[in-house]
Amino acid sequence: MSTVWYWHGGGWAWMAFMPLVWILLLGLFVWVVVRLTQHPTDRDSRQGMGRSARETPEEILDRRFASGEIDADTYTEARERLAAHRPKPR
Repeated sequence: MSTVWYWHGGGWAWMAFMPLVWILLLGLFVWVVVRLTQHPTDRDSRQGMGRSARETPEEILDRRFASGEIDADTYTEARERLAAHRPKPR
């Protein structure tokens, strides 16, 4: 007789457990790939380093003016337009 007959049928537990192991391994693999392919600035913005996750239009305008992308006249005109279109508090 084979030794398999004396094992008392514990194979059903492995059959139930192995799909969970494969699902966990696949999930771990996907997580690692996403983390490795993510750009570092994406991770920094999510963690709150530096600027907030979503800048207001005024913050974007201030940043563009400070970096020299727009001149003072454009900055002033854009600020006035933003102030005119800002929702009124209730």
